[in-house]
Amino acid sequence: MATAAPSAASRIAVVTGASSGIGAATARQLAAAGYRVVLTARRKDRIEALAEEINAAGHSAAAYQLDVTDRAAVDEFATAFSAIGVLVNNAGGALGADPVATGDPADWRTMYETNVLGTLNLTQALLPRLEASGDGTVVVVSSTAGHGTYEGGGGYVAAKHGAHVLAETLRLEIVGRPVRVIEIAPGMVRTDEFALTRFGGDREKAAKVYAGVAEPLTADDVADTITWAVTRPSHVNIDLLVVRPRAQASNSKVHREL
Repeated sequence: MATAAPSAASRIAVVTGASSGIGAATARQLAAAGYRVVLTARRKDRIEALAEEINAAGHSAAAYQLDVTDRAAVDEFATAFSAIGVLVNNAGGALGADPVATGDPADWRTMYETNVLGTLNLTQALLPRLEASGDGTVVVVSSTAGHGTYEGGGGYVAAKHGAHVLAETLRLEIVGRPVRVIEIAPGMVRTDEFALTRFGGDREKAAKVYAGVAEPLTADDVADTITWAVTRPSHVNIDLLVVRPRAQASNSKVHREL
């Protein structure tokens, strides 16, 4: 059976949190897969440099400075498009590892606003554009933290549970419309910034997260998973894909060679 050629709009992919880590790796891989990638993040210099790199490699990219928690800015950003094909909600992150009894409410609020409300803002603003493409995909990059609790992770776990529920609910609400909802839930991923940001720049604490783990996931591993899910045939929806390194059996069970 012949299939219609994809529209130009369906080949536009917006990636949030594209200045480093999983977001940057996903932008590179989607660009290599033939998408025109729109890179968003707060750090303008980072995404502009990445856009230059992608364009120099013969692909197509544009950079747009954006704070996903700023709804007015998100709405303005959305006006640049009549239709898009893919939205990768990757912006997020963790702050602190204190127990519930002593956790900083400001950190909890920031994590919720970035991981949940940031995802909500972009999804609400771009959902009409995704539908207009006739073949849209929303990706929510959550975490295994969104599917299981662990000590010291209360604020981050709560935020990622929120992101998971957002994706699950959206999928129910828009069934029958030409938009897929994919959730990718990575486990232990070693990037340059995630653990360092979580522990306020304390390199010793950040290093302990990965101590003795021979091969944590890399940003490229997760980006490969996202790109695979996005490039499945339109009728195939990868509802939820959990990806961990072989050494990690659960959030709290990790094989370490110390």
